[in-house]
Amino acid sequence: MIVDDQREVSRLLQSALVTLEQDLEIVEMPSGEEAILDATRNKVDLLVADYRLPGISGLQLMKKIRTRHPAAKVILITGMADPNVRKEVAQAGADAFFIKPISIADFLDSVERVLGLVETILPLEPILKSDDEDQRQGLADQFSELRLKLKAQAVLLLNDRGRILACAGELPEKNQEVSLVACLMAIYNAGQKVTQVIGHESNSSWHIFSGGKLDLIFAPLDSTHAILLAGNNLADEDVILQNIGHFTAARQAIETSLMELDGPTIPYIKETPVEPELEMSGEDLTPLLKNSKTKVKTEELDAFWSDAADGQPAVLLHADDLSYDQARQLGLTPEDGQV
Repeated sequence: MIVDDQREVSRLLQSALVTLEQDLEIVEMPSGEEAILDATRNKVDLLVADYRLPGISGLQLMKKIRTRHPAAKVILITGMADPNVRKEVAQAGADAFFIKPISIADFLDSVERVLGLVETILPLEPILKSDDEDQRQGLADQFSELRLKLKAQAVLLLNDRGRILACAGELPEKNQEVSLVACLMAIYNAGQKVTQVIGHESNSSWHIFSGGKLDLIFAPLDSTHAILLAGNNLADEDVILQNIGHFTAARQAIETSLMELDGPTIPYIKETPVEPELEMSGEDLTPLLKNSKTKVKTEELDAFWSDAADGQPAVLLHADDLSYDQARQLGLTPEDGQV
């Protein structure tokens, strides 16, 4: 639902939404009152409204729409470059906010994200920027400069949880973004383990993927961050060394920004799960020893071990361990009644 008293604005946004080639039902309303009336009869998944409307305001409209449709997403727009308006919109809980003239590309990107039309792990741009977000913006500026030098389509900063912290440009195939990052994180974690095994202090490996539609260069920065470079012909023999040189030159400034953003990084430590030890006293074995010279039925043996295991911590079996039932099925236990 698009609500704006300026007809040319709502028509522009509607035309832009059509280019998404999604099965969207789009309605335009010139006022908040008419929008509320329509919302009583039809479901609203996304409200795009002007902050300042004749009569009821965009914020009031948002509250009323969400009263009837709690899951509705909201994008507010305005021609007022007032920081107090931005703060008010953020506190009201809008999903995105744009100041006219609107960047259509950014608007469509927000629509795709809030409606779940694309699978992505890039966060929405925050309406209010904290000091932390300003530092992230500084990182984004550094990445933009690096992207221009490399003539890359995208430069992304990933943390060890696979979250994109900063980026310049975007990957051409958004639907492959999540699966690609997941694969890269597997490479990253494997590289960290190899680094520890060979006794190096930091992971200095480079991973280059070339020959397809898109060249990728993936390189860890430290124990918790990595950079992904993506673009056409990035890994060609005549430019690969130059591109690595550009990245190496920018690396120190990026690492300094990361330190200001996250503080000192924590070195990778391999955690080895410790299996709890099972303890049994002599009294626990009394029922079994008492009948050591007599035949014991299988049911009684199973019952003994079940009782003995009560209250003990669970132990994960190794791949080469067998349970008593598995051993019995394989013919590795005495015949019934024999101990």
